[in-house]
Amino acid sequence: LTTKLGTLELTLSPPPRAGAPMAGELRCQCLQTETAVIHPKRVAHVELIPEGPHCEVPEVIATTKHGKKVCLDPTAPWVKLIVTKIMNSQSLLKRELDSP
Repeated sequence: LTTKLGTLELTLSPPPRAGAPMAGELRCQCLQTETAVIHPKRVAHVELIPEGPHCEVPEVIATTKHGKKVCLDPTAPWVKLIVTKIMNSQSLLKRELDSP
């Protein structure tokens, strides 16, 4: 599921299904996370990867407009705020698309 919010794009990676073939490796993608605030104007894309058999913690990976991937600390208040705002806007968009 991908949506654009202004110029910020978010991808939600669905959790793996039981019995589904796994693409890639079964390990966390983020070995270190960034806690310093990154200005939203510098971010082009945010990917949320829920916890699962590959990793015990959810992962938030931001891609800057220069193409650099940065793992964000999902427990940082500013990251939680961004994720919540994007999730709320996606819920609103889905309701608009589902309504007749």
